[in-house]
Amino acid sequence: MSKLKQGLLISIEGIDGSGKSTLANNLRDKLQKNKLPVVLTYEPGDTKFGKQLREILHEKKYNICGKSEFLLFASDRAQHFQDIIIPKLKEKNIILSDRMADSSVAYQGYGRGIEIDMIDTINRWVMQGITPDITFYINISLESALKRLKKRKGRPTSFEQEKEKFTKKIITGFEKIFKENPRAIILDGEQSPEMLTKIAYANIKQWLNNNNMII
Repeated sequence: MSKLKQGLLISIEGIDGSGKSTLANNLRDKLQKNKLPVVLTYEPGDTKFGKQLREILHEKKYNICGKSEFLLFASDRAQHFQDIIIPKLKEKNIILSDRMADSSVAYQGYGRGIEIDMIDTINRWVMQGITPDITFYINISLESALKRLKKRKGRPTSFEQEKEKFTKKIITGFEKIFKENPRAIILDGEQSPEMLTKIAYANIKQWLNNNNMII
C-alpha cells in the first residue's frame, strides 16, 4: 500500500441520475487496485445521526421550507466532517465524497432561492474551513438523467420527484459554481462509466504527482 504525505479530499457532484455514485464506487475500486489508501463516503447519511436526517430529507412526509432543508443538510455535513472527513484526512487517505457543500449551493441556493452568501458562510463553519482539493462535476443533460432515474429500482427520493423546472435551476447553478473554478474538473456524463473512471483517475494521479504526494 502506498502512503501519502497528507490526505486528499475529493467531492463528486451532479444532478440526480448523473452517475455520481457509480463514478465514486468505480474510483474507489480503481484506487484500491492501485494500492492507494481510499475512503468512500457520501452526503447525506454516512453517520449515525446523518442516517436519520437522510430519511427525513429523502422521504419528506411533510413540507419542509427551503431554509430548514438546507440546515438539515448542514447538520449532516457538520457531523460528517467531525466523524469521518477530518479523522480520515488526518490518517492521510484519499477521501471520495458523493456530494458535499456545492450540492447545497446548487439545490437550496439556486434551486430553492436561499441566500447563497448565507449558505457559503454556514458551509465554511460546519466544514471547519476545509474545502475539497478536487471536485469532479458530471455534466449531463436533463433528458439523459431522467431516463436513468426511470430505470432505477426502488422508491424515488423526494428530490428525484421534483419538477423539471427545479432540476433546470440546479443545472444552471452547478454550471455557475464550476465555471472557471480551479478545483473543478468537468466530466461529460454522456460518456461511459468506464471512460469517466479512466479520466477521473488520471486527474487524481496527476494531482498526486504534481503535488509530490506519494511517499
